[in-house]
Amino acid sequence: MEGPDGTAPWWKGAVVYQVYIRSFFDGNGDGQGDFAGLAAKLDYIKALGVDAIWLSPIHPSPNRDWGYDVSDYEDVHPDYGSLADFDHLLKEAHARGLKVVLDEVLCHSSDEHPWFKDSMFRGEKSDWYVWADPALDGTAPNNWLSVFGGPAWSYQPARRQHYHHKFLRQQPKLNWQNPAMREAGLKVIDFWLKRGVDGYRLDVANGFLHDPALTPNPAVPLDKRSDVHWADADNQQEHLFDCNLPENVGVLEQIRHRVEAYGGRFVFGEFSEGYERAGAYAAPDEGLHGGYTFYMLRQKELSPAFVTGNYALLEGHPRHWPVVAFSNHDVTRTASRFGAPPEGDHELAKLLLALLFSLKGTVCLYQGEELGLTEVDLRRDQMRDPVGDLYFPVFKGRDGCRTPMPWDADAANFGFSTGTPWLPLGPAHRGLSVSEQEKDEGSALMFARRFLAFRKNHAALIRGEMEFLSVTGSVLAFTRKLAGETVLCVFNLGREDSVFDLAGFNGAAALDIACGAAQAKDGALRLAPLSAWFGIL
Repeated sequence: MEGPDGTAPWWKGAVVYQVYIRSFFDGNGDGQGDFAGLAAKLDYIKALGVDAIWLSPIHPSPNRDWGYDVSDYEDVHPDYGSLADFDHLLKEAHARGLKVVLDEVLCHSSDEHPWFKDSMFRGEKSDWYVWADPALDGTAPNNWLSVFGGPAWSYQPARRQHYHHKFLRQQPKLNWQNPAMREAGLKVIDFWLKRGVDGYRLDVANGFLHDPALTPNPAVPLDKRSDVHWADADNQQEHLFDCNLPENVGVLEQIRHRVEAYGGRFVFGEFSEGYERAGAYAAPDEGLHGGYTFYMLRQKELSPAFVTGNYALLEGHPRHWPVVAFSNHDVTRTASRFGAPPEGDHELAKLLLALLFSLKGTVCLYQGEELGLTEVDLRRDQMRDPVGDLYFPVFKGRDGCRTPMPWDADAANFGFSTGTPWLPLGPAHRGLSVSEQEKDEGSALMFARRFLAFRKNHAALIRGEMEFLSVTGSVLAFTRKLAGETVLCVFNLGREDSVFDLAGFNGAAALDIACGAAQAKDGALRLAPLSAWFGIL
């Protein structure tokens, strides 16, 4: 997909930095990150070499699910500031050449949204949510299960009906089958595009539509169920009728058309399930511009299959443009998933950054990933995530990856806030703080900056086609090719030395961006553990 002048759109191969605002930087001392704090750190983000910022939800919310339960789509949360503060942030980001993408939650709202209150009392918006009569014995209308456990239905005495919620009961599902509701959702998109935002990440992009007949979901056989403890209840059935409908692609296309009407904007989606069926792999002119799945976010073993398995899912979808992410606000931090101790592992972090920045797709980099931040182990009384509260201690929720950024090792709260942080900082993050890493050229942060600067000079690494090479063991190798340039990318993902045969690549000249110890000699590339090597042909 090209722009009107034949050039690639800005988002194709861009690096998008995900900011979890509440934990980024506190500008007013109340213990919570905000627009003023983010504006104060834009130069840091710009210095990374990224192209855009993806903001966690900015709207007013009762914070049952920390912003993913929206009570007003046309305003901002007072914890973050005012609309004027947001406009200032947007202006300052644009002045630095940074795009701004919003995390929009349009599959469901908060139960405190005026739309739901009207619907509850059968007003003009009566059918803007998914309502159904109870079974004859008063139980739920069907067997649909919530992602967060239990029935995906809650009874509302005001209507003497149940309403559907894929997540918390305080997050009622919006009815995108209703034309008026659908247009209202599209007008939300218009509102912020007119204000100047550069696009959207759509939350739960697989879930806009439900089966109006309320067909029960089939059971998943016992031997096929996920080993993810917190999602065990939800994973007992195939979600074929409460979401993931093939018709979902039509809604995605309608949203994309709305976004494209403003020119030069980008919209991508989150797909946690129902990948192919729900439109995750649609081409940029059929569904959204791109989508990321949870395949790589859920992997716990650092092996070539971590990457190749993800791209194998794309086979048969040659025009799809992927969005790639190793980490986000919902999963255990990547460094910890792959074995880093609490105090971090710079060599592992650098390998993961080199790999992420080399893959085909638009790259999402979660705040702190450039520092190699590790998961923080919180006590139950410190947790704010409803899922952690529900499943503790088997699952400690998502707060461990949402703790505040460590800016200054020598300051109170590591420079995040002069007040009491809304979540504790990780004590082991002192040595991973920005101030400490900026002193060390061998740190993950300094490597991230160098690699992204290097990447901008090699278009093949940004938009080039990717071809995996046949390799065994812990080595992952592929080429990126564009307009006569070929970059050979080789990674040893294991903890032991490995060798890669350079036969066929003898003319490759080493690029000065390797991490770990790797040396090409006598037609072979010798790779130390957790190392990466790049050559150009």
